[in-house]
Amino acid sequence: MGKAAADGLIFIEGSGPTYATSTTYEESMLAAGGSLALVDSLMSVAGPRPPIGFALIRPPGHHAVPAGPMGFCVFGNVAIAARHAQRAHGLKRVFIIDFDVHHGNGTQDAFYDDPDVFFCSTHQDGSYPGTGKMRQVGTRDGEGTTLNLPLPGGSGHAAMLTALKEVIVPSCLKFKPDILLVSAGYDAHVLDPLASLQFTTATYYHLASTIKQLAREVCNGRCVFFLEGGYNLDALSLSVADTFRGLLDDEESRAKLTDDPAVLYEEPLVGVRRAITEIKAIHSL
Repeated sequence: MGKAAADGLIFIEGSGPTYATSTTYEESMLAAGGSLALVDSLMSVAGPRPPIGFALIRPPGHHAVPAGPMGFCVFGNVAIAARHAQRAHGLKRVFIIDFDVHHGNGTQDAFYDDPDVFFCSTHQDGSYPGTGKMRQVGTRDGEGTTLNLPLPGGSGHAAMLTALKEVIVPSCLKFKPDILLVSAGYDAHVLDPLASLQFTTATYYHLASTIKQLAREVCNGRCVFFLEGGYNLDALSLSVADTFRGLLDDEESRAKLTDDPAVLYEEPLVGVRRAITEIKAIHSL
């Protein structure tokens, strides 16, 4: 980062497609620090149902490995927030949902042997960085607390809602966390250029609404979302807005304009069902 501050723009060697500018370190510290501040704010609210938080931060974090930056990510924002929730607020068990189109390898690496942090990722099969296989389930004391569900290319709204109902929700109910953290990536949207899933704004609305209800059921409503990927700015902004609407139960003003059937094609539901059946067997769901 010192070199970036001096030279203005550098490629970080060995980090995948990650660059740094003269302000990257400061911005990354603000993103990580903002994540901690949001957890603190959530935990400071008295009452049976604290408000859900959403950290609108960049750079994203879920590819950053413990050794350093990777894949546009400098610090592992959600991983840092998970440890902070445990150490600063005495919460023991943390459940992390990652619905970015890419696998959150950095978050997985941080907690791969940790029995008190459950990492649950849906992502496009074969996409960057090539990790997140079904048989990657954790190791030693953490065996069984990593769940990876790679979805075939073309998977969309129906596939994700099925995965949510049959895999994510049962896993969370079984784990019984004290807080729920969400790596909210929007690059699975059908209009995003970096991959080939076909979520719509409606997908993100239903994800947010269901996750909110899940948090109320398992951890007194304690839940924080963290912005990850998303590279079509129109799709990103509308999808984030619909996430907020899902958290507010505001169905009427949902941004339906990007749910255009003309840009959607048939989902590979046979492949999706095969993947869900296999992961349910691996994790005894």
